[in-house]
Amino acid sequence: MKAIRIENPGVDYRLALDETPMPRPGAGEVLIQVRAAGVNRADISQAQGRYPPPPGASDILGMEVSGEIAEAGEGVAEWQVGQQVCALLAGGGYAEFCAAPAECVLPVPKGIGVVDAAGLPEAYFTVWANLLMAAQLKSGERVLIHGGSSGIGTAAIQLCAARAHEVFTTAGSGNKCAACEALGATHAINYREEDFVDVVKKATGGRGVDVILDMVGGDYIQRNIAAAAVWGRIVNIAYQSGSKATVDFSSVLMKRLSLLATTLRSRTNAEKAAIRNAVLREVWPLIEAGSIKPVTDSLFPIAEAQAAHARMAKSEHIGKILLTL
Repeated sequence: MKAIRIENPGVDYRLALDETPMPRPGAGEVLIQVRAAGVNRADISQAQGRYPPPPGASDILGMEVSGEIAEAGEGVAEWQVGQQVCALLAGGGYAEFCAAPAECVLPVPKGIGVVDAAGLPEAYFTVWANLLMAAQLKSGERVLIHGGSSGIGTAAIQLCAARAHEVFTTAGSGNKCAACEALGATHAINYREEDFVDVVKKATGGRGVDVILDMVGGDYIQRNIAAAAVWGRIVNIAYQSGSKATVDFSSVLMKRLSLLATTLRSRTNAEKAAIRNAVLREVWPLIEAGSIKPVTDSLFPIAEAQAAHARMAKSEHIGKILLTL
C-alpha cells in the first residue's frame, strides 16, 4: 500500500509517498480503507523528531482517519465490513489502510460526508476529555477557549455553544474572530489587538471564566490565572509558546484554582473507549441534528502532505486540514 514516509526527521523533514506493507488487524482491531486523514500539530512534532509514537504504535503519521471497514479482527462484532467509520489512532493514518482499535472507532454521523468525518475524532475526543471530563465543565459556566480557529478550537466552540455556555475565545485575525463568532463564540478576541484578560474581566464584571482550555502555554499561563474565576479550572493540552514560565502562584491559592494538563495519544484503549462512548452519546446527536458541523479548512491529496503541513505551520487555517486518498 501507499503511505507517507518521513525523510530526514528533524527541522527540515520531508514527507514522501512510498510503498509499505499493509497492516493486518489484530485481535480487537479493525482494518480501515482510508478515505481521508486529519492533519494535527502533533504530526509536525513527530516529523521533527519531538513526539515519538507510543510503544507498539505505527510510526506512520496520522492520528485520525475516515473510511470503510475493510476487515474485522478476531473478537470484533461491533463493526462490519463496508461500514463507513472514523477513528482515533495512535498512528498510521497517512496511508491507504490502517489498523484501529475497535473501541476507538465511531460511525460516520448521518448527514456528514465520509471525507469531512476525518476531522472529527481527534478534536472531539480531545475536547470532551478535557472540558467535560478533566475540567468538569458544568451547566451555566463560562469558558475561554484559546486557539479558537484551530481544529480543536472550532470543535470546542461549537460544543460549548450547543450546550448553552457563554464562550470566550482568542484568535489571531479579524477574519478568524468572525469565523469563531459564526460558530457560536459570544466573545472572539483578536489577541494581536486586545488583552484577553481585560476583555474577560470587563465582560464578566471582574469575575472571570470558570474553565480555560489552552494549547499556548508560555506567558498565557500567568494570564490564564488572572482571567480565571474563583474555583476556576485551567487545562493545558499543549505548550506551543513554551512549557516554561515564571508564575506567581498566589492567585492560584487565593482563587482556589485547579491547574490541569492532559494528553490523549498515550492513554489506554479502555480510557479512550470511555471517551468514545461519551462522544457517541453526547456529541454525535448534536452533529446529526445540525447543531455542530465539521469545519474543514482545506483538502490535500496525500501526495501533497508536505504542503498540508506547511499550511498548518503557518497557522493560516480555520478548522481542519485533511489529506485525501
